[in-house]
Amino acid sequence: MLTLARGIGLRLVQAFGLLLAVIVLNFILIQIAPGDVALTLAGEQGSGSPEFLAAVRARFGLDQPLLVQLFRYVWNVLQFDLGHSYYWERPVMDLIQEKLFSTVLLAGTALAFAMTIGVILGVFTARRPESPASHGVTFLSLVGYALPVFWTAIMLLVVFVAKLDLFPIGGMEDPRFEGGTIAHIVDVAYHLVLPAFTLGVIYLAYYSRLARASMLDVLESDYIRTARAKGVDERSVVYRHALRNALIPVVTIAGLQFGALFSGAVLVETVFSWPGMGRLAYEAIIRQDTPLMMGLLIVSAALVIVANLLTDVVYRMIDPRIRVGGK
Repeated sequence: MLTLARGIGLRLVQAFGLLLAVIVLNFILIQIAPGDVALTLAGEQGSGSPEFLAAVRARFGLDQPLLVQLFRYVWNVLQFDLGHSYYWERPVMDLIQEKLFSTVLLAGTALAFAMTIGVILGVFTARRPESPASHGVTFLSLVGYALPVFWTAIMLLVVFVAKLDLFPIGGMEDPRFEGGTIAHIVDVAYHLVLPAFTLGVIYLAYYSRLARASMLDVLESDYIRTARAKGVDERSVVYRHALRNALIPVVTIAGLQFGALFSGAVLVETVFSWPGMGRLAYEAIIRQDTPLMMGLLIVSAALVIVANLLTDVVYRMIDPRIRVGGK
C-alpha cells in the first residue's frame, strides 16, 4: 500500500509539471496562430473602426506584451481561473462545467462499449483462430477501423433516424420530456446509443484485434502449457490465467487513446448535436474564442493525465506483480 501511495504521489508531481508545460505550449501556439479575435468581434458587431478594435484589445488585455499575457494567464490558471470567454462573455470554467459531464458520459460509454465487446470478440477469435467465425470477426473489425467517424455518424442518421425512425435525430434529451429520475436516465440513454456507437465502433475494431493478438501470445506461454498439463479446466486457463495478462496491453492502449476519444467527440457531437465539450470546441474555433479554446485544451489534457494515472492503478488490480512507480 505504501509503495502504491508513493507511486501515485510521484505520478501526481509529474502530472503537474506536464500540465504546466501544456498550459504554456497551448498559450504560445494559439497566440501565434493566424486570426484576430478583435476583428472577429468587430465583424459580428458591424463595427471595424480603429477605436473599436483598440477598445476590444484593451478590454481583454490583448494590447499587453506576449510575455506579460503568458505569466498572467498561467497565474490565473493556477488559481483555477481559465479566463473569460470573448464571445459568450462568461467565465470559461462555467461554460466547460456545463458541458463536461456530457462529454465524459459519451466518451466513457464509447470506451466501455469498445473495450468490453472488443475483448469478448478478441478472446473468442483467439480460442478458435482458424474458424470461419474468427475470420468474419477479423474482417468486420478491419472494416470498422477503416470507416471515418463522420461517415459512420451520417450513415447511422440516414438509416436509423431518417429511414427507420428508431432513434432521435440529435441532442442529449427530449426537450418535451416529463417524468421521474429513472425515466430521465432512460431518455438520455436512448439519445446516447447512436453517438456512443459511432465513437466506439472504431476502437471496438482496434481492441478486438489487440485482444486477439495478446491472447494468442499468452496462450502460447509456458505457464499456460503447464496449467493445461496439470489438468486445469480450459475455462479457468483462458479466463482466470490467460485473460488477466492479455488485458494489460488493452488497458495500456485504452489509457493512451483516451485523448483521441475527445478528438473524435468533436465530430460526433457536431453531427448528433450532442451538447458536450467537442461541440463547444468547434464553436470556439469558429469564433476564435482564444480563452475558451485554451481552457478546453487544458481540461482535456487534465482528463488524459488522470486517465493515464488510473491506468497505472488498474495495472496493479489486473496483475499484483506490477507496482505503480516500481520497476
